[in-house]
Amino acid sequence: MNIVLLDAKTLGDDLDLTVLESFGTLSVYKTTSPEETLERIQSADIIITNKVVITATMMEAIPTLKLICIAATGMNNVDLEAARSKEIEVKNVAGYSTKSVVQHTFAMALYLLEKMAYYDKVVKDGSWSQSGLFTDVTQPFYEISGKKWGIIGFGTIGQEVAKVATAFGAEVSYHSTSGKNLHHTYPHQSLEVLLKECDIISIHAPLNENTYNLINESNLSFIKENAILLNLGRGGIINETDLAVELDRRTLYAGLDVLEKEPLTPDNSLHEVKHQERLLITPHIAWASIEARKKLLEGIVKNIQVFMESI
Repeated sequence: MNIVLLDAKTLGDDLDLTVLESFGTLSVYKTTSPEETLERIQSADIIITNKVVITATMMEAIPTLKLICIAATGMNNVDLEAARSKEIEVKNVAGYSTKSVVQHTFAMALYLLEKMAYYDKVVKDGSWSQSGLFTDVTQPFYEISGKKWGIIGFGTIGQEVAKVATAFGAEVSYHSTSGKNLHHTYPHQSLEVLLKECDIISIHAPLNENTYNLINESNLSFIKENAILLNLGRGGIINETDLAVELDRRTLYAGLDVLEKEPLTPDNSLHEVKHQERLLITPHIAWASIEARKKLLEGIVKNIQVFMESI
């Protein structure tokens, strides 16, 4: 088997990819542009891709292609209908990053809640030392305990976030973006009520026709003063231009691990936010703990093993 890994850099340099060599001849590319993709997969039996797009035209041009392994849960970078018509199997890996995303959710929430950017700065720039006081309480912070935590998107990750938030003492509610996921012990709320009532709001929903631009100028104003809005679902769920305006209009905090265009583009309105201390952006890393990436590689290996045993 000829196996082609198109974007190994997204998996990190600390994973041992040699395990894939047991299945055949392995070609590894750190990154692959759209212009390079077809040439690199010309004789592939198996393609491994995280974000590189595999189109119907490419599949048509590669008669040897038998399996596409997506190094992620989302499958929107592969033309699934074309794959079915060509009898090419497409396998993703689900559930590998749940613990990592949940942990990052609380890392972002606590960073913003406890004003960590400010307190780190005043210690390192000498302001605390010059104050003559043993403490600094000029930027009051709150506890999660007793706060209302609203979750938008209540799949596996959302449910795990609910458990941890409950352990912190928060009162948890959720909003199902599909309108179908309604059978849980936590109360379901309309989006408007959740935005108005909750102190911390975290998004863990997929991007689709129901969620694109879900949070925008029409409902950002519903969110309480001093509330924290987190997006660990998909970029595009929050209108970033509208959010930038809202962050400077009043006291609101936001933590974003995902953006509509990644990486962050020079023309993104979030660059213009005056109160940058109210905004935390991480580079789409919530999924990427070492443990999660190891599980992802194990899932890819398992998918190839199952495929090989079936032929």
